[in-house]
Amino acid sequence: MRRYAGVILIVLVALNLRPAVVAVGPLLRQIQHDLGLSGVAAGALTTLPVLFFGAFGLAAPLFRRNLRGEVLLVTSMFLLVVALLARVVPVQAALFGGALLAGIAISIGNIAVPSIIKRDHPQAITTVTAVYTVAITAGAAISSAVVVPLEHAAHSSWRLPLVLLAIPAAVAGVAWLPRLRHGAPAAVAPEGGSPRVWRSALAWHVTGFMGLQSMLAYVTSGWLPTICQDRGLSEAAGGYALGLTSLLQAVGAFLVPVLERRFRDQRPLVGIVAALCIVGFSGTVWAPAGSVWVWIVVLGLGQGVGFATALSFIGLRASDTHVTTQLSGMAQGIGYVIAALGPLAIGAVHDATHGWSVPAVLVLAVSVVMLVPGLSAGRDRTIGDESLSGEARTSVAR
Repeated sequence: MRRYAGVILIVLVALNLRPAVVAVGPLLRQIQHDLGLSGVAAGALTTLPVLFFGAFGLAAPLFRRNLRGEVLLVTSMFLLVVALLARVVPVQAALFGGALLAGIAISIGNIAVPSIIKRDHPQAITTVTAVYTVAITAGAAISSAVVVPLEHAAHSSWRLPLVLLAIPAAVAGVAWLPRLRHGAPAAVAPEGGSPRVWRSALAWHVTGFMGLQSMLAYVTSGWLPTICQDRGLSEAAGGYALGLTSLLQAVGAFLVPVLERRFRDQRPLVGIVAALCIVGFSGTVWAPAGSVWVWIVVLGLGQGVGFATALSFIGLRASDTHVTTQLSGMAQGIGYVIAALGPLAIGAVHDATHGWSVPAVLVLAVSVVMLVPGLSAGRDRTIGDESLSGEARTSVAR
């Protein structure tokens, strides 16, 4: 029963780890008009949080002890509430400051959850990670789909629906408070743990795949509603399109444990991710506008499989909880810095070319390049035993 309660608590946190970012997309045009933002500045609203998604991960090696996951998650939710409420202040500085603080808060949650999964669910890493991923994408889907209708129903500005996102974050923080007393004690980080990860080629491949698939996801969350509107859809339909993509990401994530059982390792999953992203992005930009919903489904499924696979790599490729924490910090710290370049670059290229064809070509190129680190990370091995044969790696937890 305690194990299931732990999964529920993870879900409560996961539901809050994306709405602060993706809910901006459907309202981006209003925000641009209201504050007079350029395409680059508008892209920065989604880039800033993503840029700081890995901030805590990069700082974690500086701590002598691995901080308790329970403490980190309560802190994460508290900071997220503050960040979301900051948006009520009607000045640009508050909007961008709130975005930055939200990124830091989400970073803490991003790093803490994989290590908790490795510690509390070592025999079900892929399954619990898939549940966690589904909850993240469900939170993104719901928030991106409801912000515009909620704004219209309340006859308010774009600020109200963004501020209301603080309520579920507060609920998640309060729910984790009892675990502060009963959670597992923090452990002393082993000597050389962090350098061991940073010197590992496998860790860098996990990081590269995490970064590139995340870049594709945040280009989608930042610009898909605008692309849809430029293709003739309404503002509300653009929000629904992003919500549908996020919903299908949840479906794709849920399929990962099912698909993985059919393969010897995760390399086929990486190939599926690349193929679906290429087809989905191409169709969304260039296929007849009437078929855009088909391509959005394809794109959402591909990104869902990609995200769940990338997060699973953190637990599957780490040999123990200490290495999981270090790999989680490295993969998400550097990975989200890579991802943050996506919305900003696409906004700049769109401003320069006044269209979506060139940005789409860049996105397709990233989808192909993603195969390089992904296929390496998908091999069945763990950090520290990269040289072992396949027969010697059968003890890797799944």
